[in-house]
Amino acid sequence: MKQYIVDAFTDKLFRGNPAAVCVMDAFPEDKLMQSIAAENNLSETAFLVREAEVYHLRWFTPKGEIDFCGHATLASAFVLLSIYDHNIDKIVFETARGRLEAKRAGDLIEMDFPAYRLEHFEVSTDMISALGAIPLAAYRDRDIMFVFRDEDDVRHLKPDFEWLSWLECDCVAVTAKGKEYDCVSRVFAPKYGIPEDPVTGSAHCMIAPYWSKRLNKEKITAYQASQRTGVLQCEVCGDRVKISGKAVLYSEADIQI
Repeated sequence: MKQYIVDAFTDKLFRGNPAAVCVMDAFPEDKLMQSIAAENNLSETAFLVREAEVYHLRWFTPKGEIDFCGHATLASAFVLLSIYDHNIDKIVFETARGRLEAKRAGDLIEMDFPAYRLEHFEVSTDMISALGAIPLAAYRDRDIMFVFRDEDDVRHLKPDFEWLSWLECDCVAVTAKGKEYDCVSRVFAPKYGIPEDPVTGSAHCMIAPYWSKRLNKEKITAYQASQRTGVLQCEVCGDRVKISGKAVLYSEADIQI
């Protein structure tokens, strides 16, 4: 089995979000894939199996399988387009979220994802305690998104990760209008063993539609203000979000399992 480590949503090593990409002939037992993901201890490890012209794609965090991951999809597409299939421009993935596509777009890789809903809900006192700050508004789908008044509120936020892990969602995103970028965000996923995720493609299926509507812009340049940082180019197309970014290879290895 080949394993690649790719930094996604960046063109510089040690920036963006690292993902492991495992390319194999057939999926092993779930327990083994979970052990590999735990051993890698990255926010996601992607497992790829080719069937005809389609790649089956699954994602595992250190603590469990998830149904959707953006940065590991970008990392997977980067590996396939730059190492395995130089002569094609598009990759089709079969996933738990249905069929997803990724294609070359100049020096970027563009992914076509379903947009999340924006279901407004009231912020509870427990949520304020977990965040350590009072947001302007909150929305939910698979993830929860809190909107803040200023990007400095997002950058300086110091949430209680244990409290966040009790919220009924996969990820917790916090976001505000940006100064240099259209929006600035951070994302936390402590229930999966990821206190802060460096750059999160899936969360921008919620963040981008929100700011697209607020700013009256189809195209959004988003900045994730984690320690590693990352930039996502987003385009909202009705109930779809196109998310584009760069990626860079850190390492590759043969794994004998």
